[in-house]
Amino acid sequence: MLKARKFFAILICTLVVTGNLFAQEKGEISFGADLMSRYVWRGTQFSTGPVIQPAVEYSKGGFALGAWASYAQDGSDGAEADLYVSYTFADDLFTATVTDYFFPADGLGVNDSYFDYKKSSTGHTLEGTLAFNGSDGFPISILAAMNFWGADQDVSGDQRYSLYVELGYGFTYNDVAIDLFAGFTPIDADEEIDETGELTTGFYGRTAGFVNMGFTASKEIAITEKFSLPVSASVIANPMAENLFLVFGVSF
Repeated sequence: MLKARKFFAILICTLVVTGNLFAQEKGEISFGADLMSRYVWRGTQFSTGPVIQPAVEYSKGGFALGAWASYAQDGSDGAEADLYVSYTFADDLFTATVTDYFFPADGLGVNDSYFDYKKSSTGHTLEGTLAFNGSDGFPISILAAMNFWGADQDVSGDQRYSLYVELGYGFTYNDVAIDLFAGFTPIDADEEIDETGELTTGFYGRTAGFVNMGFTASKEIAITEKFSLPVSASVIANPMAENLFLVFGVSF
C-alpha cells in the first residue's frame, strides 16, 4: 500500500503543476506513434520483431511533460513504458531531462510491478540527461546521460551510475535529412558473477567504448496533396557487441 501511495503522491503533484500551467497559459498537446521494424536503443536491441511506439506530450515554453512506450506486436518482448520531464533553456541551446524507464515485460530480469519503488527491488530506472542541442557556430549536438537510481545495480545491490555520451550531427542531402550519431560509455563495467553463475556487465556493455554508431535518414513521402507520411531508416552498429542493425520506421 505504501508504494502505491508514493506513486499517487507523485502523480497528484505532477497533475497540480500541469494544471497550474494550463491555468496560466495554454500550452500544446501532441501525440502520435511510430511503427518500427524492431526496437534498437543506444546500440542495444530490445525487440526481435516489429514494435508500435506511442507517445503523448504536453509542452509550454521550454517545459515538456510526456509519456513514451514501446510494445512488440507479438507481445513477447520489447515492452517499455516511460515518463519524462524536460526543460529547454538558454535560447534552445540546452535541454535537461529526467526520465523514468520501466519495462513491463520482465525481459530484463527486473521487478514487473509498476508501483514498486523500493530501490532494492524496483523495475524502474531513473536517468538524468543534459544535452547541448548545437548552434549555427557549432552544429554538433552533445548528450550526456547517467542512471542515478533504480534497477541499474550490480550483484551486490549498489547503484552502477552507468554513463552514456553521444555526439550528433545533422544535415540535408537531396531533401533527405541525415543524422549522424556516435555514442559511447566512458566507464568500465565491473564484470561480476551473479547468483546463476552468469557473467554480468554494465548497462551498456562490458567495458568503456563505443556502443552506438551510425546514421538515420528520414523524409516525408507525399501521399496526397494534403497528407504526407514521415519515414526513416537507420543503420546502427554496436562495435563493443559486434552487432549491426538496419531499422525502418513509419510515423503517424
